[in-house]
Amino acid sequence: MAVPSFLARERIVAGPGFNRWLIPPAALAVHLCIGQAYATSVYKTALVEHFDASLTSIGIIFSIAIVMLGLSAAVFGTWVDRNGPRAAMFTSAVFWVSGFLVGALGIYTEQLWLLYFGYGFLGGIGLGIGYISPVSTLIKWFPDRPGLATGMAIMGFGGGALVASPLSRQLMNFYDADYDGTAGTVPDGTSVALLFLTLAAVYAVFMLFGALIVRVPAEGWKPAGFDPSTVKQKALVTTESVSANNAIKTPQFWLLWVVLFCNVTAGIGILEQASPMIQDFFRDGETSAVTVTAAAGFVGLLSLFNMGGRFAWSTTSDYIGRKPIYMIYLGVGIVLYLVLATLGSSATWIFVITAAIIISFYGGGFATIPAYLRDLFGTFQVGAIHGRLLTAWSAAGIAGPLIINGVLDMAEGEPGELVAGDYRPALFIMVGLLAVGFVANLLVKPVAAKFHEPKSETTPTPEASAVR
Repeated sequence: MAVPSFLARERIVAGPGFNRWLIPPAALAVHLCIGQAYATSVYKTALVEHFDASLTSIGIIFSIAIVMLGLSAAVFGTWVDRNGPRAAMFTSAVFWVSGFLVGALGIYTEQLWLLYFGYGFLGGIGLGIGYISPVSTLIKWFPDRPGLATGMAIMGFGGGALVASPLSRQLMNFYDADYDGTAGTVPDGTSVALLFLTLAAVYAVFMLFGALIVRVPAEGWKPAGFDPSTVKQKALVTTESVSANNAIKTPQFWLLWVVLFCNVTAGIGILEQASPMIQDFFRDGETSAVTVTAAAGFVGLLSLFNMGGRFAWSTTSDYIGRKPIYMIYLGVGIVLYLVLATLGSSATWIFVITAAIIISFYGGGFATIPAYLRDLFGTFQVGAIHGRLLTAWSAAGIAGPLIINGVLDMAEGEPGELVAGDYRPALFIMVGLLAVGFVANLLVKPVAAKFHEPKSETTPTPEASAVR
């Protein structure tokens, strides 16, 4: 599929002296916007009342969006690599903003299917294309520090809710004077529709700004002082290239699919029920020692660790390697889940610290996986390979809630009315999943030469240029 000339890759090749540190802000401009997907709980209750629907019916909207994220990233990954980040960011903005506009129409007309189609289907496509749009470009700009580069961008997706949640509450309060954002008050449907329209306008500006300033490096470019020959000296890091079609034929791709699926499913196990979970863990009879306000603060803390983990752990992987960092995510994660299941209800500080570190591993896993793919498969079509691997996220987005909700359904009462013991079977299932992921990571080894692309097809002509 051809793109207009102003979006074409050849129009955004950086000239000599371009500062590569302008690229992370371009990626952040997109990821901070699409990270709003983590803030849907802010208006979930309002939609339940507006449509007179169940929480499950409204929750499906988010599930559709996450499924479409993985599917669109897989389907359009090669197109994104071929046409470049500007075309991808622009396309993402069109779908993401359209999702809000169609969703707003669905709320106004009380047609829930339009919300499914708008925010879920169209918005989900925007999520997937936007999520992978800067990945291969960042890795090519930062061959010396790919973990840091992808961590800076993907950090924005984890932090998007930190911006969107308070902004959404303020806007809904502005549009509905009876809503003040405290427990017990619910905004009306009109205010949510107006919120969607406002977010559509704001996100269009920021995402198009990112598309405007993004650039790709010239062929043969390398950072000043960077010696490509040192790359091969690191374990599992290749200077060869593997196409997206060949990558999915390798055992390494499917091992990493299992690794990501297990890590994400375990993280969603906490995120899915974070607020009621902390109240239930410290319930004495019918009363919880943790208030609704404190639980909301806990969710905010998890968002901070989700965001910070994406940057801190991914950057750490540049120094200790991708395979060792996943041994930490999964191996230490097993220990932390066991602590949460057995000792989590003994003290609030144990619960909070343990959950926060687990969520930092969840975020770090997302940010590190593009660099892991680059190490194994090279930079040739790493964006497309990343897109196909994100189908693991789609599967985890379904499996995680099913596991924890299925376990809780077997207990008496609803989340927020249970006790710590009701959560333990689900937590032990997460321990098992992390163990599977740990073994899969141990089995990862260099990709066989038969999957490599011929040098002549992927090796660019050298050019002497350097950038700060």
